[in-house]
Amino acid sequence: MKAISTTLIGLLVALVVLGSSVVYIVDEREQAVVFQLGEVVDVKTSPGLYFKIPIVQNVRFFESRILTMDTDEPERFITSEKKNVLVDLFVKWRIVDVRQYYVSVNGDEALAQTRLSQTINSSMRDEFGNRTVHDVVSGERDVIMEIMRQKANVDARKIGVEVIDVRLKRVDLPREVSDSVYQRMEAERTRVANELRSTGAAESEKIRADADRQREVILAEAYREAQKIMGDGDSQAAGIYAAAFQKDAKFYDFYRSLEAYKQSFKDKGDLLVLEPSSEFFKFLKQSSGKDK
Repeated sequence: MKAISTTLIGLLVALVVLGSSVVYIVDEREQAVVFQLGEVVDVKTSPGLYFKIPIVQNVRFFESRILTMDTDEPERFITSEKKNVLVDLFVKWRIVDVRQYYVSVNGDEALAQTRLSQTINSSMRDEFGNRTVHDVVSGERDVIMEIMRQKANVDARKIGVEVIDVRLKRVDLPREVSDSVYQRMEAERTRVANELRSTGAAESEKIRADADRQREVILAEAYREAQKIMGDGDSQAAGIYAAAFQKDAKFYDFYRSLEAYKQSFKDKGDLLVLEPSSEFFKFLKQSSGKDK
């Protein structure tokens, strides 16, 4: 009984080993190349279960998903102004012809990325050499990326891959150039700031001068109006006094004398030097306003 069990287990193991050497599975994220004695005999791009000849055939799997090539260090390029710029980019690509991919680069992803990098760098030198710093930084950045993608894709098709996208992550000036550019920018901003300050000071003086002029005009008009009003008041007062004098000259004379006394003696320190017989004291010497 024990011998039978051992035999069954051995058979099962043999079947599993045989099955694994005959059957292979292609995942939806992969594509497979079938080799027979070192030569490519079949390519499987659809997921599923497939069979192969044991020992004689072997299978190698490759990615069917989109791959990313990202530069480790920024590359240096020269613009049409003969200025150096540092460019950091990444590339999205995928294998579209796995047979050609294997024949061209032996299925080595590193070799494929090296080929793509060389093609893209060559295209970038051409494009950057025909454009200014402003163009590559912002003005024509999208145009440059699309041109590079198209050129890189033409060469990439020769090795069985497709370039889906090329993106410039960053375009910078070298440190030594950046410092001088920042200094020029700072000097320019300082010049503009000083110019604005000068313009502001001139406008301020102009506004102050205009305000002073308006103030003088307003004060002059107010003084003129006040003098006019005072003149009208004095005129009316003189008329009232004259009318009152005409009605009762003696009472008017007496009232004016009282006002004069009030103003003359309102402070204890006031001193008047007059003749005792002066006309000024006539109402003080008369108790009834008539001469004794």
